[in-house]
Amino acid sequence: MELMQKRLANLLSVKSLVTLVLTVVFAYLAVEEKIAQDFMTVYAVVIAFYFGTQSQKGQDALDAGKGERGE
Repeated sequence: MELMQKRLANLLSVKSLVTLVLTVVFAYLAVEEKIAQDFMTVYAVVIAFYFGTQSQKGQDALDAGKGERGE
């Protein structure tokens, strides 16, 4: 249950909310076939940043785990 609460709290962070809203807007614009090049650029940067930081968090957690085990 605690894990679920942490995940929900992470989902509600500002970074996650911005990413989710941009994704919904992107999906809407894609359906309407009205995606502007400027929006694509902003969306690509935000998504790259979001997944880059998520990947870095995962790597940091792995590195910390290795340090505790003395590897």
